[in-house]
Amino acid sequence: MRVKKTAVTIALLGVTLLASADNELITKASPYGVQETMDKLEQIVRSKGLSVFNRIDHQSNARSVELEMGAAQLLLFGSPKLGTALMQQDPAAGLDLPLRVLVYQDGQEKTWISYHDPATLEHLYQLQGNPAVAKAQDALKKITEAAIE
Repeated sequence: MRVKKTAVTIALLGVTLLASADNELITKASPYGVQETMDKLEQIVRSKGLSVFNRIDHQSNARSVELEMGAAQLLLFGSPKLGTALMQQDPAAGLDLPLRVLVYQDGQEKTWISYHDPATLEHLYQLQGNPAVAKAQDALKKITEAAIE
């Protein structure tokens, strides 16, 4: 019984460590404000033939309930073909699809662009060896770099 409890504890600890290690956030400074950075990002996404599913203005939503926060916008976008290839392998990957990029301003009025590295999806879900992961990783890197040029 004691061995079983120890094994369960070790397994849970491993899962917790894996989950935190696999959640790599990539953040880049933008020389533009939130609106301009997001406008550029959305234009680039559309020019690449990707679908824009939603653009969420968190600051505007906060104001709608009489709360204040700094400028922050989230773009949800992707390729249904690429996303479907991932979800066919593991439907749970739909929890992290479509791709998301957050553009926000910090307390020092500096603008940042952030996203989760798609490579983390390989470990969160059963996606090892799926070429769509590398394609998403490359696309996000190029799109976000172009948005802050």
